[in-house]
Amino acid sequence: MGPARTGELYWVTGLSGAGKSTVATLLHDRMIAAGCCCVLLDGDRLRAVLGVEGDHHPDGRRRLAFTYARLCRELVDQGLTVVCATMSMFHDVRRWNREHIPGYREIYLKVPREELARRDAKGLYAAAAAGAIDNVIGVHIEPEEPELPDLVIDNHGTMSAEAAVERIWNAFGAGQR
Repeated sequence: MGPARTGELYWVTGLSGAGKSTVATLLHDRMIAAGCCCVLLDGDRLRAVLGVEGDHHPDGRRRLAFTYARLCRELVDQGLTVVCATMSMFHDVRRWNREHIPGYREIYLKVPREELARRDAKGLYAAAAAGAIDNVIGVHIEPEEPELPDLVIDNHGTMSAEAAVERIWNAFGAGQR
């Protein structure tokens, strides 16, 4: 039996509209270009794969966040680098990640709520304001913002996704293992 293989996890978190999917995709693409064996997991796409698109209540969100965390650990344990774009605004999930996933890197895309509402690509904030939907984190559900992320990227609407990826790359030497 050879030595244990361990990958890394880049857990890209933030509220809806923070740019998680865009930043994670660009980071993944840059890692692949650098020759890294990397997998991209996106929370919205995983919801569809797992058939849980409609469960947005806090308990369902927490269960799903733990599912993402366990999937990431499985892939990291196989030596893969994982970039996971997920809201997962729960302290216990992030604590579990730190305790159970070697090479865990928590990246918080912190965007003011006014900027999130301005972007509103999915129409969530407008629908919440109109009373058409509920259980929106940051509107109806207070987020548990990361307490000790490895990297905070504050973006008031002036930083490009490419600049955010550059900050991640420089902070961690991402993809250079």
